[in-house]
Amino acid sequence: MGCGAVKLLDTHALLWLITGDAALGENALAVCDEAQLAGDLGVCAISWWEIGMLRQKGRIHLTQTPTALRHRLMGAGLLEIALDGETGIAAAEIESFHGDPADRIITVTAQMQGACLVTADQKILDWEGALNRLDARQ
Repeated sequence: MGCGAVKLLDTHALLWLITGDAALGENALAVCDEAQLAGDLGVCAISWWEIGMLRQKGRIHLTQTPTALRHRLMGAGLLEIALDGETGIAAAEIESFHGDPADRIITVTAQMQGACLVTADQKILDWEGALNRLDARQ
């Protein structure tokens, strides 16, 4: 499927982008850079919860608090897509999708926004539902 104007970063893709992790592929990095310049690079609000939880569990180490990081990135033009009731309902009702609540919310957010989801999550990449997606590893 093609990619929409807004590029929505899955949580790991956001972390790879901000840390300069080579896991983010050259094509995905170029797409993200172009989207950022156009003001079309976004993240689902639940990604901040995921980042906070990963930090709390010691699975990631950040040089800033999640709050400071969020403010810095939002100040640099990163779009934050809020979670609302319609998104919550759609995430609960998404068909043939695995059970991770954050993945469900991020995926449905991309669908509802007509955005392209930049992800390396193989379950999302393999999902047969209607979703614009880009493999973050490429």
